[in-house]
Amino acid sequence: MFLLPAMVTLAQESYPVHPDTVAKEGVPRGVVTAHRFTDSTIYPGTERDYFVYVPAQYNESSPAALMVMQDGDKYVREKGEYRLNHVFDNLIHRGEMPVTIAVCVNPGVVPGGEGAQDRFNRSFEYDTVSDRYASFLIDELIPEVRKSYAITDNPNLRAIGGSSSGAIAAFGVAWHRSDQFRRVFSTVGTYVGLRGGNEYPTLVRKHEPKPLRVFLQDGSNDLNIYGGSWWHANQTMLASLQWAGYQVKNVWGEGGHNGKHGAAIFPDAMKWLWKDFDRPIETNVSEHPEIRDRLIEGESWKLVSEGHKYTEGPAVAPNGDVSFIDGPRGEIWKIAAGTNKATKFVDDLPGVSALMYDAAGRLYCARNKALTVTRIDPDGRRTDLCSGVSCNDLVVLEHGIYFTGPTEQAVWYLPIDADGNPRGDGKPIQAGKGPKKPNGLIVTPDRRFLMVVDAEGRYVWSYKIDAATGKLLYGQPYSYVHTPQDDMIGGADGVTMTKDGSLLVATKLGIQIIDPPGRVHLILSRPSLSGKLSNCVLAGENMSTLYVTCGSKVFSRATKLDGIAPWQPAVQPPKPRL
Repeated sequence: MFLLPAMVTLAQESYPVHPDTVAKEGVPRGVVTAHRFTDSTIYPGTERDYFVYVPAQYNESSPAALMVMQDGDKYVREKGEYRLNHVFDNLIHRGEMPVTIAVCVNPGVVPGGEGAQDRFNRSFEYDTVSDRYASFLIDELIPEVRKSYAITDNPNLRAIGGSSSGAIAAFGVAWHRSDQFRRVFSTVGTYVGLRGGNEYPTLVRKHEPKPLRVFLQDGSNDLNIYGGSWWHANQTMLASLQWAGYQVKNVWGEGGHNGKHGAAIFPDAMKWLWKDFDRPIETNVSEHPEIRDRLIEGESWKLVSEGHKYTEGPAVAPNGDVSFIDGPRGEIWKIAAGTNKATKFVDDLPGVSALMYDAAGRLYCARNKALTVTRIDPDGRRTDLCSGVSCNDLVVLEHGIYFTGPTEQAVWYLPIDADGNPRGDGKPIQAGKGPKKPNGLIVTPDRRFLMVVDAEGRYVWSYKIDAATGKLLYGQPYSYVHTPQDDMIGGADGVTMTKDGSLLVATKLGIQIIDPPGRVHLILSRPSLSGKLSNCVLAGENMSTLYVTCGSKVFSRATKLDGIAPWQPAVQPPKPRL
């Protein structure tokens, strides 16, 4: 920890002037230029100033590192607290940070016009827990700067920082887009309940660690107001980052909600943040208990198949094959057991949306557009089992098929015999109702409960199965799912199950692993940031390889999980810790 002598009272704070905030003779000086950006489509109507610092050592033939600062004007004021240009001049000159271009950007303002108040976008842009502001920087502002300067694409050489709401904005950009930024400078960060920022410490603990290095500063006299205590929130953030194995450094003081302490330690914070900048940032996860027991160290996502239009519905067969669909093209593909090679074996099922095998190797296909469930026998014969009801996803049990009908907001049940043919009058019954938009579904290992995803909520519903009638009893929104804070629709989709009763749910945030009592323990990173993460299944040897469908691609990942398919013999999971 950095130690600085300070005289602090509630009324006044004073810190010594750091020598690196002063221009020094013999040190080449960079240049700061002012600009204005008014062409945002992500934040339409906004206008904002931004400032670009370019070091004297910059050479357009060698792309520079990048640092983006929020509330940008305060970092480049000649008589301000931070004096970023002098700090960067001195550190770059001594080789303590790379040749770095700084983009210091103000929050957007929508002019109200004469006689009206402007709309100030600062809290909306900075405090919101989503990737919206990251997209603004990555897709709009930085490309504008790159028209004039060569900036690296290497995320290890990209940093971002800010103070207060600017700090949580900086962390949020790196958190949501660690493929673009991996170093974070945060002072008096607003990790409190203004727009969901209090969720970050929880997400840090639950999410598979990301390659980030984070510097935190705060003071014991920081704000304590309606949104929470900044001082306690920053300590909670530190505890979460440390627990999850991140590279994190903190400097605590006794100051209030201002930039005085942060500015005083800014040069030393930059030295630590950029230390060993030529080495990739790594995260120590070997002792992370939620990962240690589920994942294999060093094993990451592997691309299995690509070039599809939209992949969905992965299903594992008794012989170990994994099938998936390309719905818009009406295709079903198969990944042969023991291989990572996908081949197409059906190309004429338009609107197919989900797959599930039974113990005899028969493949059942939900066909929402055709309003039917189609069975494909091992010899290729096809049989439509019902008609007239929507069917988005399905699960096949010995006594019948459950499938979700989002149009009717229902879960349907079709009784079948040992040969997979409908029993009785062949008409499905409405087995249960509850989720606003029922989507993916799976049965528990003991076959006693059915779990149904609500695609527009933040819960997976649980129902007790009455095997004699097919009815679903005692439905309730049971398993909690983390959702993006600014997203009105949860976006959870397909699910699969492990032998211990843990539920794996494909969501916008990643694959969420939920224990039997309904609590998220771990969120696996998405294999790709592009495309919808739509579904998942455990297959392979010991049912431990996780296959996921994501946009136009299919990925796999070796794990320590122990999956179970609905066609396997029922097992009673152990009693969970409550």
